[in-house]
Amino acid sequence: MIRKATGWLAVALAALLSAACHPDRDVRPADEEVPGTVVPGNFPAPVYTPPIATTPASFALGRQLFYDARLSRDGSVSCGSCHQQFAAFAHAGHTLSHGIDGRLGTRNAPALQNLRWGRSFMWDGGVSNLEIIPLAPINNPLEMDETLENVLRKLNADAGYRQRFAAVYGEGPINAQQFLRALAQFTAALTSANSRYDHYARGEAGGTLTTDELRGLALVRQRCSGCHATDLFTDETYRNNGLNRTFAADSGRVHITGRPAERGLFKVPSLRNVALTAPYMHDGRFQTLAEVLAHYDHGVQDSPTLDAQLRQPGGRLGIPLTAQEQADIQAFLLTLTDHDFINDKRLAERQ
Repeated sequence: MIRKATGWLAVALAALLSAACHPDRDVRPADEEVPGTVVPGNFPAPVYTPPIATTPASFALGRQLFYDARLSRDGSVSCGSCHQQFAAFAHAGHTLSHGIDGRLGTRNAPALQNLRWGRSFMWDGGVSNLEIIPLAPINNPLEMDETLENVLRKLNADAGYRQRFAAVYGEGPINAQQFLRALAQFTAALTSANSRYDHYARGEAGGTLTTDELRGLALVRQRCSGCHATDLFTDETYRNNGLNRTFAADSGRVHITGRPAERGLFKVPSLRNVALTAPYMHDGRFQTLAEVLAHYDHGVQDSPTLDAQLRQPGGRLGIPLTAQEQADIQAFLLTLTDHDFINDKRLAERQ
């Protein structure tokens, strides 16, 4: 994973970054051919809105790039290799993902969903803008092991790509800003907001929750919403949830900020589609939701930066949960599966 951009790259992308994030812009009207362009009624305002309108052509170009393995050095790994639609764009069943030459990464591949609401990205927040996320896997020697310069060379050598980029951005060589923005036109569209819970929250047909699911919802709101907040089910913060005592193998956010108080802090993931995104945690250590809930009940390990919400009166660590409460929470979490999202053919590699 990239920790910081090189000096030349930071300069080259300065204009892109200054224009890319406009929290105060109005949301554009829906376009049936482009998914994810309207803010769901139960969501807060997005952080990112594209500085140029997303069109069917720009969305399709971004999708083609997302699934193109030529973004990797040896042409074997695409973004879609580790971010699979049926798993809410996580990597199903992989504790760590395989890059080129079978190299293993160091962290679990997170789900790609509702990225327009993100303020920073990756488990440690090492990327601060949606449009530069692709630079992390492209440059990582354990993932795509490529350079932006080489990727642009490949794209400019492809007549089909030159034609498609020209149709969106005008004539001329394909440049870094165009490439990164085109990918963002696709990834920004990965909006998951049509689960059964969403229909319940918006008072729509098909939104009935059972008694145990409602109990689980109440428990999530009472015990979990300090981190898994709003209907995005994440507050976009970084926290130490008690996985280790020293975090010697992976220090988390401190690697980015250099602040000792952030040692062992990792991004709070969304609970959306959580039934599809196993294994769990930044290192993929838990295979099931039952294991995750058991961790919070009795597996939390103490360390100086442990989140205060996991310290209970009397010195107990974690979030006390009875067997029934854990079962109810699991029942509710299943209502967050968005079947429309994982089956939307517009988001698939082949139409």
